[in-house]
Amino acid sequence: MTSLPDPAPGAKKLGLVIDLDTCVGCHACAVNCKEWNTSGHLAPLPDFNPYAAGAEGVWFNRVHAYEAGEGEAGRTVHFPRSCLHCEQPACVTVCPTGASYKRAEDGIVLVNPETCIGCGLCAWACPYGARELDEDAGVMKKCTLCIDRIYNETIPEAQRQPACVLTCPARARHFGDLGDPESAVSRLVRERGGYDLMPEMGYRPVNKYLPPRRRAVAGAPPQEAAPRAEEIANPLLRWVDRVLSR
Repeated sequence: MTSLPDPAPGAKKLGLVIDLDTCVGCHACAVNCKEWNTSGHLAPLPDFNPYAAGAEGVWFNRVHAYEAGEGEAGRTVHFPRSCLHCEQPACVTVCPTGASYKRAEDGIVLVNPETCIGCGLCAWACPYGARELDEDAGVMKKCTLCIDRIYNETIPEAQRQPACVLTCPARARHFGDLGDPESAVSRLVRERGGYDLMPEMGYRPVNKYLPPRRRAVAGAPPQEAAPRAEEIANPLLRWVDRVLSR
């Protein structure tokens, strides 16, 4: 099995913050991810039967759509899904060859195709469905945060971001160092109540999601303002209020 690197003080935690309120489900992130990475770090990303029934292939980013709420309060929530570059990734520790590994300097989780045997254990261990088997090459592949782009000094600094972030027309995707509490992405998570996906699993994803904002229902009667958290004397009720107000 593969061990994780010892966390270095002040090391970067590069990742994405995805705004579920502004994502419109256009799939531009998935398409541009495919376009860049099909000739990038883990290239190629093959497609099988792309123009026929049963089309499938390797995609690092997939977008799902769900209906939430009922009636006038209902809405469609678009949910982009890719590798979350967890701090405690089971996909790494379960790997028998060390092909799946986590970088100490920036926290990015990668796969070494030279030592991957395509056993699929990492895919079984990942609860987020972030691993993709390239049947042509016989190896597992996944999001790399466009590592060949974000460190590429031959392109303008403003372009050194993951392809999915650069292409998003709704600006629903943000990239940065989540290990720096004063970075733009860390401030955004604090201000919007960003959260981990499935925190009960204990994998501590670096990527965060911002929840959809509450929408006012047309014609709804005005409601009395709820008490502020600091106005609630009981500490247990203050905690419940924070959780339910996310």
